[in-house]
Amino acid sequence: MSEPIKIGVVGLGRIGMSVHLNCLKARPDKYQVVAACDLIPERCEKYASVFGCRTYTDIADLIADPEVEVVDIATRSCDHYAHSKMALLAGKSVLVEKPFCRTYEEACELNRLGSQPSGPRIFVRHNRRFEEGFIKVNEIIDSGILGEVYEIRLTRNGYQRRNDWQTIKEFGGGQLLNWGPHIVDHALQFCGGKYESMFADIKRVAAVGDAEDHIKLVFKGVNHRVVDMEISGGVALSTPEYLIYGTRGSLIGDGRTLKWKYLDPDVPLAKIEADPSTPGGGSFGNDEVLTWKEDSYTLGGDKTDVVWDYFYDAYRNHKPYPITADQAAEVVRVLENAKIGTEFAD
Repeated sequence: MSEPIKIGVVGLGRIGMSVHLNCLKARPDKYQVVAACDLIPERCEKYASVFGCRTYTDIADLIADPEVEVVDIATRSCDHYAHSKMALLAGKSVLVEKPFCRTYEEACELNRLGSQPSGPRIFVRHNRRFEEGFIKVNEIIDSGILGEVYEIRLTRNGYQRRNDWQTIKEFGGGQLLNWGPHIVDHALQFCGGKYESMFADIKRVAAVGDAEDHIKLVFKGVNHRVVDMEISGGVALSTPEYLIYGTRGSLIGDGRTLKWKYLDPDVPLAKIEADPSTPGGGSFGNDEVLTWKEDSYTLGGDKTDVVWDYFYDAYRNHKPYPITADQAAEVVRVLENAKIGTEFAD
C-alpha cells in the first residue's frame, strides 16, 4: 500500500462536515487530513478534534501549507472555480466537489491548468457515477436482454419549499448546479457521451429563493437514444427514478428496487408480416402469444463513497480516474446550454 495522501479540506459546511469528513475518516490508510479551512472557527475546531489537523480561516493560508498535497474543495458552488484555480496555480492538485464550475470556459481553463506535464492535476468528485442503481441499469442494458434501448427517463423529484443558499443564484444555487451535475452525467453516459440535440425548460415552483427548482432536459444522443431527464423540487407525487424502454422489454426502478420485463430469449418470435386488408371481428393485432419473463433486483444501499478509492488510486498510483476532466467539462457545458434562453422570470 502506498502512503496516505496528505489532504487539506476547504469548506466545512453541509458536505464538508458530513460526507467528506466521514469518508476521509474511514480511510486512514489512504488519507491523512493535515489541514482544514472554513470561515467559521467552530467548524475548524470540529475537524481538528477528529483529525488533529491544522486549521485556517483563509484558503490562501491552507494552500500555502507545505504539507498539503491535495486541496479538497467543498465550498459553495460559486467559489469552486476561484478556489480550484488558486490551488492549481500554487502547484497543488485539486479534488473539487460538483459542480465543477459554473461555466464551460471556467471548466476548460481548470482542465488546462490541471493537465500540464509534471504539473498539478484536477479531479471532479462526480460520486453518483458509482450509484448502484446506475451501474446495475447499465449492466442490464449492456446484456441486451431488453433489446435495443431507444428511450430512457431519469427522474429525481419530490416537493420541498427549500430556503437555503442552494436556492439563491448569487451563490450558484438552483437544481442545475445541485442535482444537475449528477443526473446530466448519467444522461450523457446513456446518450453515448454526447448529444445531437437538447430541449431544456427550467422554472421555480416551490423553492423560496430566486433559482430554479424544476428542470426538464430531453436529449437526442449520438447513439440515437432519447434521454428524458427531470429534476424537481415541485412534484408532490414522486415518479420512478428509471424508466428504460427497449425493443424486447422495459425496466422500472426506484431508489430501492429495479424490475424488468422482457421477451424470453429462448422462445423465437413467430415470423409475421403486415397485412393491408381490413380486419374483422374487432381485432387490433394477431393471435401470437408472447412469452414474457420478469426479474428484479434489490439495491443494497449507497456505495458512492468508492469515488474516494478511485481518486486515491488515480492520484497516488497513477491509475485512470473513471471521470475524466473532459467528461466533467462536458457536463458543465450542458448545464450552461440548458440555461441559455430558458431563464425564467420571477
